[in-house]
Amino acid sequence: MTPDQYCQQKAARSGSSFYYSFLFLPPAERQAIMALYAFCREVDDAVDETSEPEVARAKLDWWRGEIAKSFAREAEHPVGKALEVATDRFNLPQEYFAEIIDGMEMDLDYNSYPNFKELSLYCYRAASVVGLMAAEIFGYEDRQTLKYAHDLGMAMQLTNILRDVREDAERGRIYIPLDEIEAAGLNHGDFLNFRDSEAMRALLRKQADRAREYYQRALDRLPEVDRYRQRSGLIMADIYEATLDAIEEDGFRVFEHRISLTPLRKLWRAWRINRAEKTRYRRGGARTEA
Repeated sequence: MTPDQYCQQKAARSGSSFYYSFLFLPPAERQAIMALYAFCREVDDAVDETSEPEVARAKLDWWRGEIAKSFAREAEHPVGKALEVATDRFNLPQEYFAEIIDGMEMDLDYNSYPNFKELSLYCYRAASVVGLMAAEIFGYEDRQTLKYAHDLGMAMQLTNILRDVREDAERGRIYIPLDEIEAAGLNHGDFLNFRDSEAMRALLRKQADRAREYYQRALDRLPEVDRYRQRSGLIMADIYEATLDAIEEDGFRVFEHRISLTPLRKLWRAWRINRAEKTRYRRGGARTEA
């Protein structure tokens, strides 16, 4: 199995919404984004699939070394080898990979966050940095696109937090800001014991509203000149917003079950957005396709 095949298998097996947004990319961009996504899965799994914190830290330290080897063109792991190719082709700063690893390590250091400001750092490291690297891979002319990428990453991570409330609580983690939990008259126990209530649903609705604000801010910041290049991000935004809609339509019953779209529905939405963006691009008389 080649490094690229390993990364593709890693992405496809996860069933992630990201995978469907990659399908319409040119080969070089698809290779790079698959490698980046596979790296994110590896370091996330290093924490979530390891019961001993010190073992998880050792795995993350190993990945720090592997990234250094990748940039030195001495990688050992298939993902590291795939990243050698990606970093040759695109501007993917080494420090961004370190930020992602630091974000995963925060799950070993914190099981909750006192306020949204503190949570924002986690969201930045876990998702916005990935968005910034994705923007580099897809290409842009206007640096305003980087602000779009940052905010889209925030929106998607906030959606993940809402979708995974029960799963995270089972691991003893609460990503809803503690000051907002207390203001709602709730506490840790309400999450750890999966207690549904009107107050809980109102609190979760507030989190959904914040995510929607970030989606809107991201789209408002995306320059038209870069819109077609960034269509994979728009596909991801559409799928994630549809997930957010489904959670809301279900009455925020996130303690009862995990809401996710079917693979067929994700694929259909990805195809629909790709077609719409291609039509918009051609009607706009853009110079050349990215």
